[in-house]
Amino acid sequence: MIKFVIVDDDEKEVNHVSNLINEVTNDAKIISFAKISNDLKQEIENVDEHKVYVLDIQLANKISGIAIAKLIRDVDWMSEIIFITNHDKMFESTYRNIYEVFTFLEKFHEFDKKFKKAIRTILKRNFDNEMFKYKANGIDFNVYYRNVLYIFRDTEERKLIIVTPKNKYKVSMSIKEMMDLLDNRFVQCHRSCIVNKNHVEVKNYKEGYFILDTGEKVYMLSKMNRKLMEND
Repeated sequence: MIKFVIVDDDEKEVNHVSNLINEVTNDAKIISFAKISNDLKQEIENVDEHKVYVLDIQLANKISGIAIAKLIRDVDWMSEIIFITNHDKMFESTYRNIYEVFTFLEKFHEFDKKFKKAIRTILKRNFDNEMFKYKANGIDFNVYYRNVLYIFRDTEERKLIIVTPKNKYKVSMSIKEMMDLLDNRFVQCHRSCIVNKNHVEVKNYKEGYFILDTGEKVYMLSKMNRKLMEND
């Protein structure tokens, strides 16, 4: 599932774009915002989901979709950005490369056809979209495997903690139950820890730690699991 984030202060346009997305795929989660808000900023800062942003360049209160694109690219270079504009080609020539924009679409020039074509193209791309999905006891979240750094058991709360570059998620599962759900990029490197091998830069079995590509050093590396860690 891909999340679509629409930012437009025209409710009719939001409904129209949402309907076009649903015509292309029935596996989309669509949310919308009319302006820059704390909720939108929190959504942008959560980079654990791959998203498609559909941004109206001209918003009320002199706020531009360009400003929102800057907020997105400050933290997220994986998600796609589609700009919707009235007619000004200057925006395209200026900002396409700066913010790695997927496309600019004019509202009144075969918009429906071009928008649906853009969405189909995005959906056909070979994204690494494998995802861990969790829903229990009032907790509901999705995390892309590629964003998981490591998972460890919190001995006090007796829960697993899923660590990503931006967040930590608590789940009521055992290490074995978690391993059964993950793919082969994950290995159990310690009796209380699972690590995503793709994020490991240094392994020190003598001192029992690994260092991630984020710079974090984690003291949960066992010699017993060396063969698994080295089997890249």
